[in-house]
Amino acid sequence: MAEDGAVTLYNSIAITDAKTSPFSLKAGLTQILRGGAIVDVTNAEHAKIAEQAGACCLIVSDPSQQGITRMPDPSLIKEIKRVVSIPIMVRARVGHFVEAQILEAVGVDYIDESEAIALADEDNFINKHNFRCPFVCGSENLGEALSRVREGAAMIRIQGDLSGSGNVAKTVKNVRAVMGQIRILNNMDEDEVFAFSKTIRAPYDLVAQTKQMGRLPVVQFAAGGIVTPADAALMMQLGCDGVILDSEIFNCSDPYKRVRGIIQAVRHYNDPHVLVETSSGLEDSNANLNLSEDRIEHFAHESA
Repeated sequence: MAEDGAVTLYNSIAITDAKTSPFSLKAGLTQILRGGAIVDVTNAEHAKIAEQAGACCLIVSDPSQQGITRMPDPSLIKEIKRVVSIPIMVRARVGHFVEAQILEAVGVDYIDESEAIALADEDNFINKHNFRCPFVCGSENLGEALSRVREGAAMIRIQGDLSGSGNVAKTVKNVRAVMGQIRILNNMDEDEVFAFSKTIRAPYDLVAQTKQMGRLPVVQFAAGGIVTPADAALMMQLGCDGVILDSEIFNCSDPYKRVRGIIQAVRHYNDPHVLVETSSGLEDSNANLNLSEDRIEHFAHESA
């Protein structure tokens, strides 16, 4: 992995010196989230519920989902920081390094350069080496993941469905794609790694490191359509380090019970007895998280 080297400047002003905030430190800060669930919240009430249920981190999102979605209001971030004691993650638009500067100044623990909200720059991602704060980035395959790590991402979010449909199929597909490519890489001769890195359009040194480690060089979480304890345990058994839950998880009769059940499933994903217990009694709260017939037709039409 590139050692925390050159810092590209924006407007001739470095946000921070990479030597004082090395990548290894940022990667270490994301390691503490392994084996947990990150919960997306839009208000202080949901933040308290998620913390009480055992979330390892919160994503603060803009409660207004209409039109172009952007970084949430800093006052909302400060309000939630006052009422919880667990780490806070906030989304910035892809390529919008000024939003990232604002979030770092507010004092967030992690920044998610997220395609789940509107894009600010269709061609360029933020140079994440310019920031003290660890960054999270999304990907759907191994090449994308390692490209984001080269830019400075300290955590990879293997992203599935972004519509909040409750459909986990795309997440499963992408997680299997990443893990499958890693297995192929692990079985390659050293001479084949050069060609493979070109095929997936990823930096050779990171591809070689992935082969050596047998996994991504950074923490990998799964996101999209994870709404039941079984969904979460599936992601963990497929090889993820944790899961990210959308804010739609609160659209049920007992959000605490559901979030708590999913977090327990993440912690005990190989214990079927725990999974039976955490999955019991959630049927009533499933109703608002299921796809309606109209939405099923809509997604089927989009996939055709």
